[in-house]
Amino acid sequence: MFDGIRLIKYDLKLVIMTLTLAVIGVFAIGSAQESLQTKQMAGVIFGAVVMIVISFFNYSFVIKMNWLMYLGNLGLLLAVIFLGDDSHGAQRWFEIGSLRFQPSETSKILLILFFAQFIMKYREKLNTFKVIASCVVLIVIPWSLIVIQPDLSTSILLIVVFCMIMFAAGLQYRIIFGILAVIIPAFLVAIYLVMSGKLPFVQEYQLDRINAWRYPEEYANSEAMQSLNSVMAIGSGQLQGKGYKNNEFTSVKNGDFISETQTDFIFAVIGEEFGFQGSVVVIVLITLISLECLSVARKAKDLAGTIIAAGMGVLIAFQGFINIGVATFLLPNTGLPLPFVSYGLTSLVSLFAGMGFVLNVKMQSKERLTEE
Repeated sequence: MFDGIRLIKYDLKLVIMTLTLAVIGVFAIGSAQESLQTKQMAGVIFGAVVMIVISFFNYSFVIKMNWLMYLGNLGLLLAVIFLGDDSHGAQRWFEIGSLRFQPSETSKILLILFFAQFIMKYREKLNTFKVIASCVVLIVIPWSLIVIQPDLSTSILLIVVFCMIMFAAGLQYRIIFGILAVIIPAFLVAIYLVMSGKLPFVQEYQLDRINAWRYPEEYANSEAMQSLNSVMAIGSGQLQGKGYKNNEFTSVKNGDFISETQTDFIFAVIGEEFGFQGSVVVIVLITLISLECLSVARKAKDLAGTIIAAGMGVLIAFQGFINIGVATFLLPNTGLPLPFVSYGLTSLVSLFAGMGFVLNVKMQSKERLTEE
């Protein structure tokens, strides 16, 4: 279980960057909604312990239970559809006392681990129709259950991560280009159908968010208000920000002009209070964490390790891009949390667990000790 692990390869810079980002999140949440700061702090401490503990478990041993992970994941996604709590027209959570558990957040990590083992087992036949079709079917099943909740943003994120997994696994370029020749026109058609409201699984409120993004002036007092106020908050912070927990009357956050500031729009709080400088720090940290994961993937001892590290890198990068894109109104409102920053204990602990596996991949990397 602990074979092949070398402490000298422990990626301390990845740990430091991750914890720094999480601490920034604790401070930002304390300003957005102070009553949640203690919970987030406890989540960071617990998540950090989970990350460190997992980092010492050989991932090759853990992913041998990939089918148990997959079936358990499906069980949770099915259960939340029938037994979960409804909120704002979506049924994505289980209420456990004062805490919420969101299966779609753990699903991201479990599916990366599942495909790491599945593709590793069939790596010699990866570029055959049978294996590719099997992978597509295996991702479509949980993806469909997430779409049903509905959780369109997470379902899009899963597709992006899955594509990265297949690319990192060594899918041949002729197959990639062949698939792109089909997917790109299909994607454009899907965009047209979404815009026209002709896709049955796109809910009315999701269509309203898309239209608010397209025509912000027409929705300035309704669906677009949140995003417009978020942009105003970020811009008002200018270079150095208005200061942490400032009492300025002109503060967009203090005036309650943005709801869900602790989750979807946490970046607006950072932009207003810490300014351009604070916003850049967050973006740089997310970028560096993602690049470090990709660096670990390149040096992994086997294909499974490559998939785990690459999958986590793309997950953090794309999810961060979506959240910041929403806060700056570059994208429609989606509801994805900012990695390690937004309030949400399921997301926070799941990401820490995923980073634990990346750390373990690093400790078993194939580079020589003398190269360190």
